[in-house]
Amino acid sequence: MKATGVIVEYNPFHNGHAFHLEQAKKISGAETIIAVMSGNFLQRGEPALISKWKRAEMALKGGADIVFELPYQYAVQQADIFASGAVSILEAAGCSSLCFGSESGNMESFHQTLSFLGKHHAAYQERVRVHLDAGVSYPKAASLAFLDLNPEDELVDLSKPNNILGFQYLNSARRIKSSMQLFTVARKSAGYHDEQFSSESIASATSIRKALFTGKGEIEGIRQYVPETTYQGLLQYKKEFGAFNQWEQYWPFLKFRLIHLKPEQLRCIYEMEEGLEHRFLSAAIQAESFQQFMEKIKTKRYTWTRLQRACVHILTNTEKTEMPNKPLKAEYLRLLGMSKNGRKYLNMHKSDLNLPLISRISSHAAQQLHLDIKASRVYAMGINAPEERNLMQQEFNQPPIMAD
Repeated sequence: MKATGVIVEYNPFHNGHAFHLEQAKKISGAETIIAVMSGNFLQRGEPALISKWKRAEMALKGGADIVFELPYQYAVQQADIFASGAVSILEAAGCSSLCFGSESGNMESFHQTLSFLGKHHAAYQERVRVHLDAGVSYPKAASLAFLDLNPEDELVDLSKPNNILGFQYLNSARRIKSSMQLFTVARKSAGYHDEQFSSESIASATSIRKALFTGKGEIEGIRQYVPETTYQGLLQYKKEFGAFNQWEQYWPFLKFRLIHLKPEQLRCIYEMEEGLEHRFLSAAIQAESFQQFMEKIKTKRYTWTRLQRACVHILTNTEKTEMPNKPLKAEYLRLLGMSKNGRKYLNMHKSDLNLPLISRISSHAAQQLHLDIKASRVYAMGINAPEERNLMQQEFNQPPIMAD
């Protein structure tokens, strides 16, 4: 059986994602879609709207056949490390291809961009340093450095979020000498950061979350932008847990952590650099909400996303020694769910997998998964009891979801 891979967050799964899966199968000619999905905390440094188990279920009902969890040490990371972990999982799972969404929609331009930056590596790095010294954030410095090199028109615009990730997927695949063929699908209608609904059926996950968290937060308003299975899943999750997860629910825990930590302790936390600990500690005392806190610590040098990721690592007490600071390969395949077709694929290819397959947490698996387990326990703290306890226990009790 031929499999194509996708790298996703599904926060939540919507019509644009369903279109991507349809196109991935069509373009690749694969019978099976394997999704690598972030766990309960996401690349932008946010708690997922709903738990990884519910998101995995939505993905399977929306067209995916297998869902593996992207470990915390890769999921809550900058683009290159995020990409390296995800690509290595798809490679280990035996995917013959990887299909990603992008603003470009032109795979050849990604190859040309990778070649262009390879030829101008030294000059590019020097320009990045120049812009960093001017006080801008790394993503902004990287984008400006790229423009400084006067790239040709057919190259990819690396200021766009999905183009950046796509470029890193290709770079990661090249670095590990992957045999996977890469394809890209142009994002349809809504942009990644669009906060307003802009078409009859396609909306960004950002606009969907905004609709759920503002006003009356009624789910009915997003119904036309998500598959019916997602809509029903959201209704069920809200009924079961009382609310969707967002940063404000975790603010009391983050503030407690900050006001009890000494500066030297905070410096040990991953992504805490260059005196940020003093800024964080001062703002924590003054802020009354997470939004206020973020507004107080935001600077030109650090993006909102970068600071949010640091907040997640403080919340989960993740130290620098626990996280990779350069692209590495994942160490296991954590199975969250599968369809009948996915089960057939795993039965056929189980002996060919290049990483250990973990479907239930044993004592041995728990040692490998300690960051994922810790993150899931912290995530559950945003839910009211007794549902908090149930969500914590789900990490150990939940078998892989089976979807027909």
